[in-house]
Amino acid sequence: MNPALRGYAEESQRSSLAIRDALIIEHLPLAKYIVKRMAAHLPPHIDEDELMSAAVMGLISSAERFEPARGILFKTFAEQRIKGTILDELRSQDWLSRSVREKYKRLEREFARLCQKLGRDPSGEEVAAAMEVDLEEYYRILEEVHTFSFVSLNESMEDDDGSLVTLLDMVADNAALNPQAQLQYRQLIDSLAGCIDILPEKERIVVTLYYYEELKLKDIGEILGLTESRVSQLHSQAVVRLRSKMKPHYD
Repeated sequence: MNPALRGYAEESQRSSLAIRDALIIEHLPLAKYIVKRMAAHLPPHIDEDELMSAAVMGLISSAERFEPARGILFKTFAEQRIKGTILDELRSQDWLSRSVREKYKRLEREFARLCQKLGRDPSGEEVAAAMEVDLEEYYRILEEVHTFSFVSLNESMEDDDGSLVTLLDMVADNAALNPQAQLQYRQLIDSLAGCIDILPEKERIVVTLYYYEELKLKDIGEILGLTESRVSQLHSQAVVRLRSKMKPHYD
């Protein structure tokens, strides 16, 4: 290679590495924030240091794959990938027992089946009857799968461009997205927003306060005059409804 061209290539590579390193350093607080936010909804035995290691790997991957020409802010791009790597780490640890996963899948199946059969959202009593359990047992199951339902709404999917997106990202402020991406997500945004709007009132309030105001279950309970346990049940039931209705959009 011509010495001048070789020198130009080496300088370009050094410049790219410098930009990558600067992005990583600048956005480390973002990775820490995401870990803290997600860990607050996870069982206490989950090691935050391991989640932070996964988050940093996601941040590094973001810096290496980021393409400014796509019209997406790095913060938006990195946040999606960091969430994805954390969830991959949780799945690799198999931190949810098989029985909990099976119960959650059964809940989803019964909700979907009853929605189709009844032409409307089923009540808790109707789902309990379909599962052949009493209402007390049904509520206990909802509490048991609470953490899994949190992950379900934050679970990442990869779009056609290779960007990671979650169900919650679909109703976030997408001002940073380019026009093509905005058009691509519009139907999904409208669908999820519509599903949230028609949730039973208390479930809608819980979803809004939990995910968008980032309140803890205990604080939401104080606002609604409910126990923390009851708020957990409402959250799980709301997420099962949302995933059941949104499933055709991301299968």
